[in-house]
Amino acid sequence: MSSDLPSAVQQLPATVITPEASVSRLDAIAAEVPVALVFNGISHAVMMCSPQDLEVFALGFALSEGIIDQAADCYGIEVQALPPCGTDPEAPGINVEMQIASRCFARLKERRRVLTGRTGCGICGIDSMDALDLVPEPLPQLPEWASQLDLAALQTAFSQLPQLQLLNQQAGAVHAAGWATPSGQLQVVLEDVGRHNALDKLLGHMAQQQMLGQPGLVVMTSRASYELVRKCARMGLPVLATISAPTSLAIQVANQAGMRLFGLCRGPRVVRYSHC
Repeated sequence: MSSDLPSAVQQLPATVITPEASVSRLDAIAAEVPVALVFNGISHAVMMCSPQDLEVFALGFALSEGIIDQAADCYGIEVQALPPCGTDPEAPGINVEMQIASRCFARLKERRRVLTGRTGCGICGIDSMDALDLVPEPLPQLPEWASQLDLAALQTAFSQLPQLQLLNQQAGAVHAAGWATPSGQLQVVLEDVGRHNALDKLLGHMAQQQMLGQPGLVVMTSRASYELVRKCARMGLPVLATISAPTSLAIQVANQAGMRLFGLCRGPRVVRYSHC
């Protein structure tokens, strides 16, 4: 990894305004930088991210978006700082280059070719609902531990999140994605300014550490959007719990995938939205 990457937290001037006075000071602010994801030399996407844990972010993105099928399909990841974007000397970019298996790269090129040929509006240029890749193959039968997951376990997991959100403690404005055992014990937490990025970082870390397939649930400090549900379903993760509410499409995708989806996990209650 390049040693000159920007810090995930920057000290920037701010003014605190109260009825009594206005005071200037330096505040800890979460960094948000453009990160280009490049596969076998071809740029695929530019994401706005927190500039840390970018290797696992790229791996998790590639897995959760179906670009590669398994971690072994990634042969190497290199992270490099780029010159400042545009005319702003304070806005550096980052390149994350992945070398992936030839069959995965051929599939990615075909997907890009098909999308380029479409002219309709919508997600990624698709022109019909039939073309939406919302749900992968349904998960196997819901594990027994997932069907027995109780309020106490979810409360335990979410109560542990704040102390493990180190970036958020410094700067705020940062989402977290965590992995907890069925009893609610948090094992790892990854952070990013984007909720999707935080989840991809978690998934990449889990893939690197061979944690995928172990019993456990994903907990997140965000709403549950359909993309988060889709990513978990693609990775075979049967339970997603979020601190805020889900969207209707997130519930639909969870039900189609056979997942268990919890929302509004705060205080003395949680809400189960999926019928699985």
